[in-house]
Order: sequence, then C-alpha cells, then structure tokens
Amino acid sequence: MADINITQADADTLIAMEKQCVDDKQWSFPVPGGRLAIPLASPDRRENFMLDVTRGQIKLTKATYQNRARQAIVLMRLDLDGPPHRNPDDQEILCSHLHVYREGYGDKWAIPAPPDIYPETRNLLATFQAFMRHCNVTVPPNIQMGLFS
Repeated sequence: MADINITQADADTLIAMEKQCVDDKQWSFPVPGGRLAIPLASPDRRENFMLDVTRGQIKLTKATYQNRARQAIVLMRLDLDGPPHRNPDDQEILCSHLHVYREGYGDKWAIPAPPDIYPETRNLLATFQAFMRHCNVTVPPNIQMGLFS
C-alpha cells in the first residue's frame, strides 16, 4: 500500500471517530486463507473507512485485522499469531502486536497487543469484536462464523 502521510492529530481524530457499517449485509468470517473488506463510514458519511480481515492459510490462529481511512491510510492493524515485527528503531515486537498510525512512519511501528483490550487472541471472533470496539466501530457489521471459519 502507498505511504500516505497525514498529521498525527488527523490520524488521532480518525481513529477516535465513530464508525458504522454502511449496509445490513450479512458477512461471513473468512475461512483460512480468505480475506474480507467491509466498508464503514462516519455517522455523517463524510469519512469512509475499511475494515479488513485476513486469515492465515496454514496456521489457523494467524490473522490480521486492519482499519483503514481514505482508502490507503492504515490507522490500526492487529497481527495475531504471526512473525515478530521489527520497528524502525530495530526493536523486535513479538506477535500478537498492534500497529497504530504514527506521523512520518505510517503503520511501521508496533507495540505488544494490550492484554486488557485483547485478552483472548486465540479466539479470532472475540478478538475481532474487541478490535472493532478499539477502532470505535459503534454499528458493527453482521458477521457470521461459518462451519470452517
């Protein structure tokens, strides 16, 4: 994805902004190896967001949840049960970890996933619901777990 810079104040505003699913569609949680992109919007519809879910194909507990604004700006990304991440200062952060937009770096910095927000990272649906709350998704999409989700 392209590096698109916005100010930290703008990013913080977008992160804190209330987000709502734009339709009543029923979404199926991706099967291993699958992906999903769910459109969201602010209540006044002035800002559009995307909520992405990507599942690992081999490791069933590997997943990535991401909230984007303005098509390409990654506001937050939660990586579960994947490889460690190396921050620009060369510090290695083990999985599960959370990327939060940082001015000048985009999503290149990560912190350990806060256990008070994400207590059950092996439970993909519960963690996805926690991620939506963390991103301030107040009207979440209708997500159904399939037989093989």
